[in-house]
Amino acid sequence: MRLLLVEDDDHVAAALSAILVRHGFQVVHARSGEEAIQALLPAEKEPFGVVLLDLGLPDQDGYEVCGKIRKRGDTPVIMVTARADVRSRIHGLNLGADDYVVKPYDTGELLARIHAVSRRKAAGETPPAPGDDAALRLGGVRIELPTRRVSVAGSEVQLTRKEFDLLALLAQRPGVVFRREQIISEVWRTSWEGTGRTLEVHVASLRSKLRMPALIETVRGVGYRLVVPAASVQGP
Repeated sequence: MRLLLVEDDDHVAAALSAILVRHGFQVVHARSGEEAIQALLPAEKEPFGVVLLDLGLPDQDGYEVCGKIRKRGDTPVIMVTARADVRSRIHGLNLGADDYVVKPYDTGELLARIHAVSRRKAAGETPPAPGDDAALRLGGVRIELPTRRVSVAGSEVQLTRKEFDLLALLAQRPGVVFRREQIISEVWRTSWEGTGRTLEVHVASLRSKLRMPALIETVRGVGYRLVVPAASVQGP
């Protein structure tokens, strides 16, 4: 797999590149946001399987680079940064990042995350939906499964791919508790336990975007469920 490493610190990049190469990756190193964008341009080259994106770049903010990468295609992006607060994670995921790793990190964890996002990309992005021609109404929330659109009180809400997949899964069975392991398996297509933190961030982001913090309830020690009156669940 070709991997684009966006890191302005040459010492960090050299050490990480050596590890990645030993694990079978072909690494291309970009030292700035502009170098990263240019590396993604040539259409005749083999596409990158994953982009490892440091946020502290010398020429532009890593969030801005992530947005540009996402506009150009669906190459998986893993943000690598020292910013550990939930708000920063949510912001990165909202821009289209597929995962978020906080420094300092264990290299085994990073490798597992790289393989996880690449597997998800290879498997496609089919949402967990009860039917191909269905739409769901949950109170004031409308979920259009074929078009992957979500609206609240008639106003469309922009969700990332995984946010939509997570909401669509929970909306299949309102009131039923989905175990964390089940959600991670069906939405992220992996059983790796480290994805749990990413799940928490996606739930927080959904609550914020939908402006309905009580819609998704945390069942402590078990998982999550979507809480709406049974009478409000309708078909198309």
